[in-house]
Amino acid sequence: MDKDLKQHIRGLEEQLLRPEVRSSPEELNKLLANDFREFGSMGHILLKSDCIAAVGAGGVFKMTLHNFEMHTLADDAVLATYQIIDETRNRHTLRSSIWKMRNGRWQLFFHQGTIIHLQP
Repeated sequence: MDKDLKQHIRGLEEQLLRPEVRSSPEELNKLLANDFREFGSMGHILLKSDCIAAVGAGGVFKMTLHNFEMHTLADDAVLATYQIIDETRNRHTLRSSIWKMRNGRWQLFFHQGTIIHLQP
């Protein structure tokens, strides 16, 4: 596995956690593929246009990424899996993302979040 690519994809995922990126239509437009689709942790299906239209509608959450793994699917596609700890909403989610190389840059093609309930 290409460690540089793994670090790059992790960096892109971490960018998407930052409030300044999540609140920027320009940044989201760069990072999300035109045919992006998300199965959200609350059961919603979102397209790129939904994500950009929702800019400013959500709160600012303190989220950290853990247990990042990357699996190559093809020369131009990778699967990233990881866990998010959301300290603001006191919840944990499992995340999976498919990134595709498009026009010389990696863009998020698919994302899914699943809330996990930790045992007390």
